[in-house]
Amino acid sequence: MPRNRETQWPKDPVPPAPIRVAVALLEESSLFELAVPCAVFGQPNDSDAPPWYDLALCGTAPGVQHAPGGLRLESEHGLDTLAAADLVIVPACLMNGYEPPAALLDALRAAHARGARVASLCSGAFVLAAAGLLDGREAATHWMYADELRRRHPRVRVNERALYVDDGDILTSAGTAAAIDLCLHIVRRDYGTAAAAEVGRRMVVAPHREGDQAQYSRPKTAATPPAKGLAPVLDWAIARLDLPLTIAELADRAEMSVRTFERHFAREVGTTPLKWLNQQRVARARGLLETTDLLVDTIAERSGLGTGDGLRLHFRRTLGTTPAAYRRTYRGAP
Repeated sequence: MPRNRETQWPKDPVPPAPIRVAVALLEESSLFELAVPCAVFGQPNDSDAPPWYDLALCGTAPGVQHAPGGLRLESEHGLDTLAAADLVIVPACLMNGYEPPAALLDALRAAHARGARVASLCSGAFVLAAAGLLDGREAATHWMYADELRRRHPRVRVNERALYVDDGDILTSAGTAAAIDLCLHIVRRDYGTAAAAEVGRRMVVAPHREGDQAQYSRPKTAATPPAKGLAPVLDWAIARLDLPLTIAELADRAEMSVRTFERHFAREVGTTPLKWLNQQRVARARGLLETTDLLVDTIAERSGLGTGDGLRLHFRRTLGTTPAAYRRTYRGAP
């Protein structure tokens, strides 16, 4: 399955009329995620090109709404425009204390029931989930909010790796720059690859990014170990990641049988010993790629992943990218 899951669509002709896009103005919403759909869908297309998008910013509460930095947002469009749109976009919402207005949730349901596509950017997925539009569906959000989305809305199948998920009539993206990825994907779906590439050139961004957001999340290193239990074993293993450690060795260090050790490990750490070791080794490799000029083969040896090919395999499986691309991302071109 591709990291950025999207529905495979037939090559339909371009829309014969402008696509009506409604962007919801949320109280204290992030300005970046609000600006992205304006930049992608609000700029006029070439005069000899097919009909483009017709963008409307829609207030979601009476009167003036506020944005970070003291900005005040006001629009001539409201929820009636949003409910009648062909494509509705909900930008990131404030994570602490924001309650979507009931009228907004009703308008989102009405738009979707009419056949509109509904998309969210970053934490905007929480608004779609509150409207019940993500129940039983796969959805993306910022990796920092994935567990919270699962907790609040257990019926949503959260994909914390994808930059975006296209589930046909419902589309969701990860955080910040992934909003650009999703909006360009929508253009590619509506008007084709060339149109999306042209918008990307105008915005000076790649029309399609490789990998997923796992390469941008924090490495999963060991949490602060408890005062008792397996903490000494975890510390001992982390100091020896470059060695070919076995589960039997870890169990022997803990003075337990392998079966008892695996049971205690799952209860205290929340995963299996093998998965934990791989997480620590990939995290060690990420740190070395970010902070040193060591060769990939040397980094593989120091992190316990064997050869450069082994390191590349683990990076592809866990981060959706290559060690070379990861290093370029965090250190720039050599």
